[in-house]
Amino acid sequence: MPALSLSSRELPGGVLITVTGELDSTNADQLESYADRHRGPGPGLILDLNELTFMDSRGLHVLLRLNAAVRRQGGLLRLAGVQDVPARVLQITGVWLALHIHPDAQHAAAAMRDHRTNGVARPS
Repeated sequence: MPALSLSSRELPGGVLITVTGELDSTNADQLESYADRHRGPGPGLILDLNELTFMDSRGLHVLLRLNAAVRRQGGLLRLAGVQDVPARVLQITGVWLALHIHPDAQHAAAAMRDHRTNGVARPS
């Protein structure tokens, strides 16, 4: 199994975390801890999942927990570039419709800037 790799950078209004590899029961807590440590300067959080090749139910659970944590801070969790198996997991569970999903990190960052500028949540 490809290892989970995480990197982050600050953006206006939040943080972008790039997630690469496989997200499963052996490492899902790693993503949650990483996101908790790196979230900040604003309420927005983008997870770039373009290079995420696999996600199981534990990974899905972590995404939902992160979504709830970000919402408690008045922000939005945005997923970007969701592909293949992770996209299918989100679709068949109905979570796809409950989260803000963007084609890529660039679109997600633009939506986060718009949200921050306008001070209101906008449909994605």
